[in-house]
Amino acid sequence: MGEINKLTAELDSKALVAHVVDAALAAATDRVLVVTGHQDREIREALGARQVVYVHNAAFAEGLSTSLKAGIAALPASMDGALIALGDMPDVTPGMLDKLIAAFDPEEGREIIVPVAQGKPGNPVLWGAAYFADMQTLTGDQGAKRLIAEHSDKVCEVEVGSDAIFRDLDTADALAARQAKGASTS
Repeated sequence: MGEINKLTAELDSKALVAHVVDAALAAATDRVLVVTGHQDREIREALGARQVVYVHNAAFAEGLSTSLKAGIAALPASMDGALIALGDMPDVTPGMLDKLIAAFDPEEGREIIVPVAQGKPGNPVLWGAAYFADMQTLTGDQGAKRLIAEHSDKVCEVEVGSDAIFRDLDTADALAARQAKGASTS
């Protein structure tokens, strides 16, 4: 987005990242970790007094994988899994997250929970702790998508009934279109 930090850009009267964090806080999660990198202070200010744990990724310029690894490394060893959400997907709801959490059952072989809509996978994805070590091997600007393919026998797809799992706001144009949509419905 050029000069704009998309995560602190305002959408419906709050920072874009706050939409995602609020959904996670309202869902049946034990704790919410927020991995920061570029403009750490601005992200913290945008989230205000929300009860989250901050993890700073000093290597953020090396790509998405470094944020994923920083977040996973900061989890307590007792965690059974982690729901990995992207900070630029403001339309994901607590109900969607709760559907993923409810489906998670490593004893039943449901260790990687992927939301789907109309048969297509999206984000966020819930990962069992058994895959945390594999995530630490990721490099560059890649997420954990290849791990889903490698462990397809442990994947449980959950229909969420919404294309919000595909909608991220990566460009200034996408943000402006979403802001205009919100303004036209208010």
